[in-house]
Amino acid sequence: MISRGFTGHRQSADIEKRLPPGQYLVTDFPVLSAGPTPHTPLDRWTFTLEGLVESPVRWSWDEFRKLTSQSSTVDIHCVTKWSKLDTKWLGVSVDTLLAAVKLKPQARYVMAFSDGGYTTNIPLAELVNGQAFVAYQFDDKDLAPEHGGPSRLVVPHLYFWKSAKWIRGLRLMDQDQPGFWESLGYNMHGDPWKEERYSGD
Repeated sequence: MISRGFTGHRQSADIEKRLPPGQYLVTDFPVLSAGPTPHTPLDRWTFTLEGLVESPVRWSWDEFRKLTSQSSTVDIHCVTKWSKLDTKWLGVSVDTLLAAVKLKPQARYVMAFSDGGYTTNIPLAELVNGQAFVAYQFDDKDLAPEHGGPSRLVVPHLYFWKSAKWIRGLRLMDQDQPGFWESLGYNMHGDPWKEERYSGD
């Protein structure tokens, strides 16, 4: 027989293994934003792939919702040191989006851009092969505006500021450029397991 105490200890150890260095577990979903929450009407919402592509592509909200979707359950980690485990999302894989364009050979980096002027930079290699998606549902409900709705980028293996709220598109680039927080001293990469929180980490 396995005692409750032993089982609980094992569960706690399993959770600890999923927390990057310096992180603590939360059960709520903290709301952190760089500015006011935008509210773009869905009939004016678009998502664009631009930059180093042969021909830019733009989807309306209705067109975007008709794209192949996937459900994902992932752990997320904020640079402010909270982590939330087993978050459940529904959205469109970045791989699915990129399949609609032909990338130019020099495309190596991406700038995600959002309503409200927010941007964040990510190496293209960190977004492909099932690593990232654009979510429009969280926990079986439409994504709330305070959490980035109607859609946000989710890149779960990087700190959560890289998961841009209110996302409106991806710009393909040949050189890495700092986004909003990166220009204010945050790390250009943002790997929570390496504690890449700030410039120089």
